[in-house]
Amino acid sequence: MENKKVIEILNLSKEIKGIKVLNNINLNIESGKAYGIIGRNGSGKSMLFKAICGLINSTEGEIKVFDELIKDGKFPKSTGIIIENPGFLPQYSAYKNLKILASINNVISDEKIKDVIASVGLDANDRKPIKKFSLGMKQRLGIAQALMEEPKLLILDEPMNGLDAEGVKLVRKILLGLKAKSVTILLASHNGDDINELCDYVYKMESGQLSRMLP
Repeated sequence: MENKKVIEILNLSKEIKGIKVLNNINLNIESGKAYGIIGRNGSGKSMLFKAICGLINSTEGEIKVFDELIKDGKFPKSTGIIIENPGFLPQYSAYKNLKILASINNVISDEKIKDVIASVGLDANDRKPIKKFSLGMKQRLGIAQALMEEPKLLILDEPMNGLDAEGVKLVRKILLGLKAKSVTILLASHNGDDINELCDYVYKMESGQLSRMLP
């Protein structure tokens, strides 16, 4: 359905040790659009993403993703995420790490796992353990795990972190292709070019408060 709300946030606040790290946030995110959030480190971007994914509980307000209330650790359906640094089992290869993750939902084939690894410029047959990967390689694998089950919503916290110019170009192309297929994207980035090229709407996060920026 056109313009269907994917995320609805109403009066969301999160308080930690007497400090409001999220302060009365209201946000509606529509299907098939890309939303960019800019802001300094510590402004609340990652905290907001964690709240949307059910990784933290809010102090006030509510979040709905695909019309389902997110609370008590509930993870939203059909959502792929990268928040902060991707975490993998360091002793295993890229393929084995994604195979283990895929076994949770058991909805994709081994061939699909290999295909998504290749799509981000990695070798699915490389048996090298993750602990020997560069930061950029780990980031590419993090993007692969976010994409592998073909989610309808992507929540990406600095997805270009550690990527070289070729990697950035590749990931932007992938995200633009997904947006053309009506995948909804919520993106935090320090890079203005990422925001300008990918995003339909831009918001600024400052001291836990979110405000819409003019086009």
